[in-house]
Amino acid sequence: MTNIAGTKARLVWAVNIAALLLVLLWTIPTLGLLVSSFRDRDQISTSGWWRSAFSSESSGFVRAGTAEDQVFIDGLYVIEGDVTEAGQGISAWGVSSKDPAAFAPGDVAELKDGQRLSVAADGQYRLTSPSEFTQTRGMRIFTTVLSPPAFTTDNYARVMGAEGLGQAFLNTFTVTIPATVIPILIAAFAAYALAWMEFPGRALLVAAVVGLLVVPLQLALIPLLKLHNDIGLGKGYMGIWLAHTGFGLPLAIYLLRNYMVGLPREIIESARVDGATEFQIFRRIILPLSFPALASFAIFQFLWVWNDLLVATVFLGNAPDQLVMTGVLRELLGSRGGDWEILAASAFVSIAVPLLVFFSMQKFLVRGLLAGSVKGG
Repeated sequence: MTNIAGTKARLVWAVNIAALLLVLLWTIPTLGLLVSSFRDRDQISTSGWWRSAFSSESSGFVRAGTAEDQVFIDGLYVIEGDVTEAGQGISAWGVSSKDPAAFAPGDVAELKDGQRLSVAADGQYRLTSPSEFTQTRGMRIFTTVLSPPAFTTDNYARVMGAEGLGQAFLNTFTVTIPATVIPILIAAFAAYALAWMEFPGRALLVAAVVGLLVVPLQLALIPLLKLHNDIGLGKGYMGIWLAHTGFGLPLAIYLLRNYMVGLPREIIESARVDGATEFQIFRRIILPLSFPALASFAIFQFLWVWNDLLVATVFLGNAPDQLVMTGVLRELLGSRGGDWEILAASAFVSIAVPLLVFFSMQKFLVRGLLAGSVKGG
């Protein structure tokens, strides 16, 4: 028998695999961004983040010393030096751009006029000649350098300081916290009224709220900005708080109203019989019971406002002391397109707070959405 309650679906393995793939598709890029944010520019340009735990190879050349650096030792003129930086080694070297990896560390290359060159694994080279060196420009030594894995926090220090992301971080908090709290407060009162208070036109208001859910916010940007200018708000924090509140209210009211409608009617009726006012019922009964729905909308609103660029650009402006984090990231992409370590650190700072909020409140998100999606009246 199939399709019986309590039996295990035959394709449950397919569901589990699909869920695992979705988790990997979301997690792997985030992990890569985190790892890249702790690497320096040279490492990022020479190897992928998945090789960050291993030594990376890079090719190039350095010039040996000149005649001024030679010394006479045991009948030979010798020039010595190092072709690598501290902590690095080489896996191959050469004396021609056509074959830059012709020799292994420790090999000796026979050059013209009896000259000989050897390069050790640690990068120390020794160039000898039976006759005195006369060149004023050192010969080129091509190397394949092995750089050990290294991680640094300098990227974050630079981002939060010199790159101005610290101020943008505070600006984003200044925008996001009120823009999350204000619509929740207003929507909670409105949702209670639409769910449990009898008054003319309630059904029309519910229909209007549902209709507003499908209206693109882009249609209201210019008219709303013009209204702000006409009433003296202009561009500032108050204007962007009100804009985010207006754009977030339809979803908030719809979600909270559907949740509150599903609460036990007996509790509310008993409170009214006992003489409780509507505000007392709302504050002492509805709000505590509606916490999952409140938390789920708070997550949605916080993530949307934190990652917003369009509304912030229109209602806040682009002055250095007004830019939010998405605005700074846009500027960094334009001015530092090659500084991937700076972009990676900036991006991870930007997503760290939303990740923290989401994972700390995800259980309320699921409870609130499920309850609000199946109950209504």
